Amino acid sequence: MLKFAKGSLESIDGVAIYPIISLLIFFVFFAALFWWVFTAKKEHITKLSNMPLDEDPNNTSS
Repeated sequence: MLKFAKGSLESIDGVAIYPIISLLIFFVFFAALFWWVFTAKKEHITKLSNMPLDEDPNNTSS
């Protein structure tokens, strides 16, 4: 069964582009995340990090 799975992708035209596209998506996502982390305002980060602590567990209304 491994021989079939190994050779089955070789018959598809243009299959080599898919790993390149997935690598580019991976790189762009983490580069954008890296950029956002270092350019975000410290007040915003502090506000987001304190959100779970600020919620009242007895308050059920949204």
